[in-house]
Amino acid sequence: QVKLVESGGGLVQPGGSLRLSCAASGFTSDYYSIGWFRQAPGKEREGVSCISSSDGSTYYADSVKGRFTISRDAKNTVYLQMNSLKSEDTAVYYCATDRGCRFNEYDYWGQGKQVTVSS
Repeated sequence: QVKLVESGGGLVQPGGSLRLSCAASGFTSDYYSIGWFRQAPGKEREGVSCISSSDGSTYYADSVKGRFTISRDAKNTVYLQMNSLKSEDTAVYYCATDRGCRFNEYDYWGQGKQVTVSS
C-alpha cells in the first residue's frame, strides 16, 4: 500500500527558508519517482520539483529553480528545501508519485502541508 506523509511547512517571512519532508512507504525508492506539487487558492495545480527513481536526476519548475532543492535519502524520505521564499510560494504542498517526472501524472499523494510566506 503506497503511503506518503508530509511534514514541515508553516509560516515564514519573505526571504526565509523551510524544509518539507515526505515519508514514503509501500514501495522501494527505485520504483516510483517522487515529486512535489502545490495548490494555491484560485490557481491551478503546479508541479514544483521531482526526483527520478531511475537515476536520481532532479527537475524543477522555472518558478523555483535556483531556490528549491529536492533530495532523497536511503530511508525513502524525500525532502524539499525551500530557500529565498516569496509570497507567491504560498500554497499547500503535496508530495506525490510522479510517473516519469512529467509533473502531471500523479497517482498517489499525501495530505498536503500549508506553506505561508508573509511578513
